[in-house]
Amino acid sequence: MEPVSLQDFVCALDPASLPRVLRVCSGVYFQGSVYEISGNECSLSTGDLIKVTCVRLQKVVCENPGTGQTMELAPNFQGNFSPLTSPRSYGTLEELVSAATQSSKQLPICFMSTHRITTKARVVPQEQPLKLEAVEMHLGTCCACCVMGTGAQQVLLHLPLSQKGPFWELQPGPPRTLLQVLQDPALRDTILTCPALPWRSLTLMPQYEVEAIMHLRRTIVKIPSTLEVDVEDITASSQHIHFMQPLLLSEALARGGPFPLPTEILEVPEGPPIFLSPWLSSLQKGQRLCIYGLASPPWRFLASTKGRKVPRHFMISGAYQGKLRRRPREFPTAYDLLGALQPGQPLRVVATKDCEGDGFENPGFMSLAMGDRLEVLGSGQALGVQERDMDVLVCQRLSDQPGEGEEYEEAEDQEQILLPLHLSGGFVEELGDGRRYSLQDLIAQFSLPCEVKVVAKDASHPADPLPSFLGLRLEEKIMEPFLVVSLDSNPEMCFEVPPRWLDLTVVEAEGQPSQPAGPLPVVPVEELTEAFYYHLRKSPAFESQAPPPRPPKSKDLSGQKKQVSKAKGVKSSEAFQLQKSSLLPKPKRKTFPKVTKDSCNLYGEIPGHKKGLRLTKPITQDTDDEHDYEEILEQFPKTL
Repeated sequence: MEPVSLQDFVCALDPASLPRVLRVCSGVYFQGSVYEISGNECSLSTGDLIKVTCVRLQKVVCENPGTGQTMELAPNFQGNFSPLTSPRSYGTLEELVSAATQSSKQLPICFMSTHRITTKARVVPQEQPLKLEAVEMHLGTCCACCVMGTGAQQVLLHLPLSQKGPFWELQPGPPRTLLQVLQDPALRDTILTCPALPWRSLTLMPQYEVEAIMHLRRTIVKIPSTLEVDVEDITASSQHIHFMQPLLLSEALARGGPFPLPTEILEVPEGPPIFLSPWLSSLQKGQRLCIYGLASPPWRFLASTKGRKVPRHFMISGAYQGKLRRRPREFPTAYDLLGALQPGQPLRVVATKDCEGDGFENPGFMSLAMGDRLEVLGSGQALGVQERDMDVLVCQRLSDQPGEGEEYEEAEDQEQILLPLHLSGGFVEELGDGRRYSLQDLIAQFSLPCEVKVVAKDASHPADPLPSFLGLRLEEKIMEPFLVVSLDSNPEMCFEVPPRWLDLTVVEAEGQPSQPAGPLPVVPVEELTEAFYYHLRKSPAFESQAPPPRPPKSKDLSGQKKQVSKAKGVKSSEAFQLQKSSLLPKPKRKTFPKVTKDSCNLYGEIPGHKKGLRLTKPITQDTDDEHDYEEILEQFPKTL
């Protein structure tokens, strides 16, 4: 085939013959380094091979041959076209018949008038196709014997040769649609007429979009047919040519196979590493891989080590077969206690540090001491500073020793205390569960985050690092598809690659992939780099977690502390009375023993099983009797 312009090739192309392989004979380079404009290829080099797979009609440019004016038609244009024999029009029927005789044309000939023709028998609409079959005398006048219409609706007309036009000679045949005209090779570059358009004569110039495959181009190349480039069809001699089309791992995942898929790495994405794994260094250009398909199950767990100054972070596959044992969880605030509370699962904790009641901003809050045992009941509302409601955690104080005296306390109305959600205390879970769980059973029964200790490693992973740590915190379940991949040079080394974060560019390789005997030995634990771990923590799955509440501002409390520090001569008892009305709760009468004037033996009268109870203000009677607190406090520094 001789080289032709791309436009001529596409216009003459039969879509049923696709695909076709073309060689670029004269390339074109558009505006320096700009290779693509509006998604279309604008630069082709001489010698490039393209495999045309699809041709789509984009638009049709309609041109008036007389004036050079143009307009665009959509591919779904509904008008009908009739081909003209020439762009010339005739003033009368006699001129039309004379031109046909001089050009040796035989009757019948087809024509139309751009004006309406009125006769005694009928009115002929403008641009109505007519067929002139003969010239004969009719009622003493030389007339053209014409037929209007087709089939059973034909009407015979006698028009005098002196009938004025203008008249246009048409090619035989019925009117055609836009697509019929473009698909007929005989009508290419023919002058047409269309009653729906303002011009009596016009030409059509279709513009196509060519979709093609090029060597080492990852995506389908889109080329406008109007690109000024000459091509040669070499389909017959190109059976041995294989177009290498790059493929992203994400694209291989989206198309779903076929697997196993032998590939070769063309490009590794730039950026910091995401895993601290030995196989990661093997992912280089030229390395052959085998993709076995989607990893199962599709979820992973994000975990961090406990008890280390610098924690390490891991991604654990849902197929991990190690055994785990629950560890007591630690809660730095009351808000964390509320988040860990699950319906139907009692939550009991032990305070790990003292927390005095005079540091709270509501008189209903009680003090806590290290070792106090609490059972978390739920959330509630309490009157906070400036008479505003604030969220609190409702807890129940338990006996000092688990299992001792709790039945007695239930019978005597156990004490409930309120803790502000922003309370920065310190709590550790009271746990008596010594069972060994699989990862799936653990996640099914308990919510995340969860503290665990790996007590038995995964037998399929001899280098399992998790049992060596004192504890792990399972933080989040990640739903993300992974692909199971192995090195072609070492089929026994299988690992899971997340295309979302490690999207390699590969090309399909020839040959049959090697299939390991038995199940694929996939590594179930991958250590994450610190940068990638914090990148995951910023993902939408973690953004849904609400932050803990801020502690409310308290102007009254700060003002009272300043007054106490300035009043150096004020006695300690007066300082207690200054904060009495705003800070200290009024305890239940039945919780405490009856108070007498002799308050020296006050603390000795509290029952032993109420040891965890702390008083947050001096207990006095309604009378104004004197007490000994002032003397004790005044003499206490002297004793020191």
